[in-house]
Amino acid sequence: MSFPSGGEQDASLHLGTAARATKLAPEVETSVQRVVQEALTNVRRHAPGATVAVRVEAEDDRLLVEVRNSAPRERSAVPAGGRGGFGIVGLRERVEAVEGRLETGSTADGGWRVTAVFPVLSTAVEGSPA
Repeated sequence: MSFPSGGEQDASLHLGTAARATKLAPEVETSVQRVVQEALTNVRRHAPGATVAVRVEAEDDRLLVEVRNSAPRERSAVPAGGRGGFGIVGLRERVEAVEGRLETGSTADGGWRVTAVFPVLSTAVEGSPA
C-alpha cells in the first residue's frame, strides 16, 4: 500500500497479516513508532527523491520493522552527521532498552536500510480475538 509522504518521496507500506494481531508492550509500541519516524525523517533529510518502503512483519516471538530507501535522486543539502543529532545512536539505545536489536547499513543499490527487531508479548491465533 502507498501512503502520503509529503510529495517528496515515493513511499509504500507493507504490514504483514500477523503483525496486525501482535500484542506489544506499550514501551515497545513507542519504540516501533520512533524507529519508523526517525528512519523516514532521515530519508527525507539525507536521500531527497528516494523511494522508501516500510515493512512490518511478525515472526514467531518477534516483530521485524524495516525502513529501506533507494539511492537519492539528488544530492542532500545536509551531509550525514551534519546536524549534530543523535538519531541512529538514540534509536539504538531506545531499541536495546526494550530488549530489541537495531541494524543499519547501506544497500546494494546505494540506498540505506534501518532494521529493528522487537520482542512481542503474543500473537493472536487465527480465529481468536486480537
